Amino acid sequence: MRNWDYRYCWVRDATFTLYALMMGGYTTEAHAWREWLLRAVAGKPSQLNIMYGLSGERRLTELELDWLPGYEGSSPVRIGNAAYRQFQLDVFGEVMDALHLARKMGLEPDENAWHVQRALIDYLEVAWKDPDEGIWEMRGPRRHFTHSKVMAWVAVDRMIKAAECFGLHGPVEHWHGLRRAIHNDVCRRGFDHNRNCFVQHYEGKELDASLLMMPLVGFLPPHDPRVRGTVEAIERHLITNGFVVRYPTVQGIDGLPPGEGAFLPCTFWLADNLELLGRHDDALRLFERLLSLQNDVGLLSEEYDTVSRRLVGNFPQAFTHVALVNTACNLSRQTGPAADRSRN
Repeated sequence: MRNWDYRYCWVRDATFTLYALMMGGYTTEAHAWREWLLRAVAGKPSQLNIMYGLSGERRLTELELDWLPGYEGSSPVRIGNAAYRQFQLDVFGEVMDALHLARKMGLEPDENAWHVQRALIDYLEVAWKDPDEGIWEMRGPRRHFTHSKVMAWVAVDRMIKAAECFGLHGPVEHWHGLRRAIHNDVCRRGFDHNRNCFVQHYEGKELDASLLMMPLVGFLPPHDPRVRGTVEAIERHLITNGFVVRYPTVQGIDGLPPGEGAFLPCTFWLADNLELLGRHDDALRLFERLLSLQNDVGLLSEEYDTVSRRLVGNFPQAFTHVALVNTACNLSRQTGPAADRSRN
């Protein structure tokens, strides 16, 4: 059942991809990526897709091809992806972060980018209060996912920084109030005081590896006791045979049958968090364990089956490789993406 068509471009990958390109000195490619992003997201903010075809296609109708057996019998075989119709709040933060990064890294200014951002933030001011399907494209009911709200905060935070650092026009004081309101809401409703950790969604008890993004995007400092408690809870409950799973699937919260492999991008995020917490040796060991999974030409998939010890899921997976590049920078440079992402 967990078998999806991934031949598309996800907006949230913009931030990770831009960082990886810029860290590697590929400014021409980063510039082209920004131009593609601006063209793809143009239009009404309420119509922002979470994903697009490579030429900017918006309608990606999902069909099941029941006459095909699938790779090693992994049916149903699907083309298209119904997730294009989902509301995922975090993509607003990803777009804002990507465009702010482009300015920080010295890419040639684009006046249209600020017009797009102003339209998006006006919509987000109301939409951030709504439940969504979340980063993992849940096919169950919409919820108030903690990671989604954190990324809404990121969207407002980057707007404030863009105005203050680059002299762009906007109601900055008003945005300060909005940023504060979202932050307070997340800390009040997304944190379990009894367990000393953030949870997957408001009024929930489940953990989620997406919570590892909180210090990476600057929502809270890595040494904040709530962040440390969340990282330690994920280490206790979401690690299987040395690798991180996204969330417990046994409860059926995602509307799908239980069971999936460990998620490699999330395992890289854990390594980033360990580095930020000063646990360099632990981070390096985890990074080297991930590198050991590469095939003979250095490629990785989306997931890893820790029982059969094989790469599974989408292969090769850009999301995984971009996470690898970012973690390598975090471990080998004084200031990598994890430390730099939220700075002015």
